[in-house]
Amino acid sequence: MVSWVISRLVVLVFGMLYPAYASYKAVKTKNIREYVRWMMYWIVFAFFMTVETFTDIFISWFPFYYEIKIAFVVWLLSPYTKGASLLYRKFVHPALSYREKEIDSYIVKAKERSYETVLSFGKRGLNIAATAAVQAAAKGTAPGACRTVTRKTSAGQTLRPRPTPFPAPGRSPW
Repeated sequence: MVSWVISRLVVLVFGMLYPAYASYKAVKTKNIREYVRWMMYWIVFAFFMTVETFTDIFISWFPFYYEIKIAFVVWLLSPYTKGASLLYRKFVHPALSYREKEIDSYIVKAKERSYETVLSFGKRGLNIAATAAVQAAAKGTAPGACRTVTRKTSAGQTLRPRPTPFPAPGRSPW
């Protein structure tokens, strides 16, 4: 349990917060070398976080799992080991370059499908809402709703409207 907490803290501070600030500085100073370094780091870190999601579920019982994870994040980040740069150049870049067209076509298809799905759900939701509104209007009002009744006196004066519960069909509220 303690290892898990320390691991989460190290990943948060050294894996996300410090690199985020360093990336900000690289963009602010327009230092291309630093910019490229941090882009490689974030790409490798994104893969790490994706893999970590599943490894936390299935192999977190492994002895020293969290300690290994801490060491890996520090290794990725270290300017001496240049772990993120090494992994990016040796594994990530070649893999992404090899499958780039396939990934791009998958992303285009996913965008098209998501747009169509949003439109479909939107139309379905509007149809359901319209049907409910028509049904409520056909019944008079929805259950529990109130309507305003205007009463007239025997002398023909109109009294102030007041809300009353909707009466049963064929019955007067008075």
